[in-house]
Amino acid sequence: MNVSSLRLSFGKRIRELRTQAGLSQEDLAESAQISVDFVSLIERGVNAPSFETLERLCAALGVAARDLFDF
Repeated sequence: MNVSSLRLSFGKRIRELRTQAGLSQEDLAESAQISVDFVSLIERGVNAPSFETLERLCAALGVAARDLFDF
């Protein structure tokens, strides 16, 4: 798996977890203290979050870090 496909798979997983949690991109962005644009970029596989942002995404989604990579 190359980096580009990893980013795409990760973004799809974030979108899946967000929708399962009943959150909009705006809700997730506010809770994780990132911009809505950045949430969109992550979900589309354009950008990857830092470790600090991963921690905030986990907290906002109510999941463990390993769950973000379950794809």
